[in-house]
Amino acid sequence: MDNYKIAFVLDDSLDTPDGVQQYVLNVGSWFASQGHTVHYIVGETSRKDVPHVHNVGRNIKVRFNQNRMSIPLPVSKRKLRKLLEREEYDIIHVQMPYSPFLGGRVVKSVSTHTGVVGTFHIAPHSRLVHFGNVLLRMLVGGSLGRFDEIISVSKVAQDFAWETFRVESSVVPNTLRLAPFYAPRPFKEYEQSTNIVFFGRLVERKGCQYFLRAIKRLYDQKALPADCKVLVCGKGPLEESLKAYVKQHKLGKLVTFTGFVSEEDKPRYLATGDVIVYPSTGGESFGIVLLEGMAAGRGVVIAGDNPGYAGVLGERPEALFVPTNEEAFANKIQKYLASPKLRQEARDWQQQFVRRFDMPNVADEILVVYEEALRKRRS
Repeated sequence: MDNYKIAFVLDDSLDTPDGVQQYVLNVGSWFASQGHTVHYIVGETSRKDVPHVHNVGRNIKVRFNQNRMSIPLPVSKRKLRKLLEREEYDIIHVQMPYSPFLGGRVVKSVSTHTGVVGTFHIAPHSRLVHFGNVLLRMLVGGSLGRFDEIISVSKVAQDFAWETFRVESSVVPNTLRLAPFYAPRPFKEYEQSTNIVFFGRLVERKGCQYFLRAIKRLYDQKALPADCKVLVCGKGPLEESLKAYVKQHKLGKLVTFTGFVSEEDKPRYLATGDVIVYPSTGGESFGIVLLEGMAAGRGVVIAGDNPGYAGVLGERPEALFVPTNEEAFANKIQKYLASPKLRQEARDWQQQFVRRFDMPNVADEILVVYEEALRKRRS
């Protein structure tokens, strides 16, 4: 198989550990380890630990789809042309949807010999997001015809790509390098306790507020094991209000806020989880975090019943719940806490299931897409 020179194009920064950034960096680092040359074209990032990063402009912070993200200001067309002429990429891999000010200008500037591939990530959290992407298509529509191949990370993202951008795409699932998650060493202070773990950004959409309400319900009912510990792993704008809720309801001895968790420590925290909870209410195109929890957890992963997460856990719908239904949410947690046998059965299935999303398997599918895009260019 040929070695390619690949450029991943991302309008956002590489500074945040969100799903699209993880996708770009994980797939990119894997391809680099297999002998391909990998570059990253971004609006603006402060990271110095990633090789071959090209900052081509400036970004501003916005809120979109209940996420904080950055979008690019208009990028110099001359600067982009010089970069693309100098590097002579075989593949430009654009993360979609994309801005007309960066991704769109890159696509319009590439050589006719370069294969252009897109990955559609987003799933809508509201009608406003849906409408916003329809408008975005009007702005970038002139560049869509230059794509040789488009993939989506899930059926939900595939449907959204068609509904808003009117592009057909094949599904190649999200992926990550799961090897660090298969046998992590849990933190010693949590080895002997029964642990419920929330992992995610402390923003409204990720549902930590519903998680804490469910925990309070179980605490009031005296339905938690005597050795139970609750970990809230992550940071975000709701952190202070969530801590205030814990203090108000005298849950301080039960709930621990870990703050920001590094990529190195993430598998270790997940490895402590007898029940790992992802109560997102929506806006998820796939659910890469579920794969991490399945691979690392010593118990069961349960998740909010939104289309992206249901696409991952659809074979085991009993692991899904409605986060805003406090009683049902609490009952779901209590059901698994009460039965080590149920947790073990769920874990056995999840550990087997997650391997289909491991990097080597999915990366091979992406390479087939690259080869098809280059075949179209070269013919």
